[in-house]
Amino acid sequence: MIDISAPPQPETAAVTPRRRRGLDRRHIPVLATLGLLAFMYGLGVANYDNFSDAQVFLNIFVDNAFLLVVAAGMTFVILTGGIDLSVGAVVALTTVLAATLLDAGWPAAVVLPLVLLMGTSMGLGMGAVIHYFKVEPFIATLAGMFLARGLALLINRNSIPITDPFWTAMAQERIRFAPGIFISTSVVIALVVVLIGAYVLAYTRFGRTVYAIGGNADSALLMGLPVGRTRIAVYTVSGFCSSLGGVLLSFYMLSGYSLHAQGMELDAIAAVVIGGTILTGGSGYLLGTVLGVMVLGMIQTIIAFQGDLSSWWTKIVIGVLLFAFIVLQRLVTRRTS
Repeated sequence: MIDISAPPQPETAAVTPRRRRGLDRRHIPVLATLGLLAFMYGLGVANYDNFSDAQVFLNIFVDNAFLLVVAAGMTFVILTGGIDLSVGAVVALTTVLAATLLDAGWPAAVVLPLVLLMGTSMGLGMGAVIHYFKVEPFIATLAGMFLARGLALLINRNSIPITDPFWTAMAQERIRFAPGIFISTSVVIALVVVLIGAYVLAYTRFGRTVYAIGGNADSALLMGLPVGRTRIAVYTVSGFCSSLGGVLLSFYMLSGYSLHAQGMELDAIAAVVIGGTILTGGSGYLLGTVLGVMVLGMIQTIIAFQGDLSSWWTKIVIGVLLFAFIVLQRLVTRRTS
C-alpha cells in the first residue's frame, strides 16, 4: 500500500502523472498561509501610514527570530506526529542559566556551548523516555516543561541583567542594507537554522524517515527504517533549537528570567500549524513554518499600528486562525485519503 501522506518517493512514480495534472493538495495549507500573509500586509499598507516601510517588515524577523528557531525544532517533532510542550520552559531555563553563569564571571565561550548542550540533553532525555518507555509525547514533554521551569525558578526567581561584552555585542550588532534598514545577527542565525533544517528534511535519509514516521510509523518500521532512533533525534533537535532560541532571546532581552517565554510552546505550535504542517504528522514544510511565524508577527504589527487595541487581541486572532487552518487541514486530508 502506498502511503500518500508521505512525500513522493521514487517508487511512487505510478501516481506521479496524476499529481502533475493539478495542484498537490499538500501545498494548499502553505499557499493559504501565503495568501493570508499577503492579505494582512495589504490591509496594513492600506490603513496605516509608513506600514509599507521596509524596516517594518524586517522588524517581524528581528522581533521573532527566537520564535522562528523554536518553531523550526517543533516542526521536526510535529512531522513525526509528536508534540513538545517543554520548549518555552527550556528557553527560560537557558536565559536564566546563561545570565547566572555570565554574572558569576564565566566566559561566554564556555557558557554558550554549555547552555546549548543543556537543552540538547533535555531533548535527548525526553525522546528516550518517549521511545523506550512508550510514554505519550504530551506527558513526557509536559514533565520536561515542569522540570525546566522549576530548575529556572530554583536557580533564580529574579530577572538577571546580562552585561557580558560578547552578549551585548551580539545584541547590538546590526547588518545594514541601507540607512534605517537593518536586521540583527539573531535573524541571520535563525535563517541559517531554517535553511539547514529545510535541507535535512528535503534531501537526507533522516528527513525522509521523519516524514515516513508521521505518515505511518508501523509501515516505516516494517520498511526497516530507524523509527526509534529518529524519534529520539527529533526531540533532540527540538531541545537544541529551544536552547538556541533561549540564547537568541537573551540577546534580544539582555537578561535572564525564569518567567521568560511563558506560552511560547503554544506560539510555536500555532506557527507550525498555521504554516500548513499537519498535526498528525507526515506532511508539512519548514517554509510554511516561516510563513506561520510571519503571520503571528504581522498580527502583532497591525495591532501595534492600530494603537487602541489590547495585546490580547493577538491571542484572539491566532485562536481564530488556528481553528480555520485545522479545519482546512482536515478537509485536505479527507480528500487525499
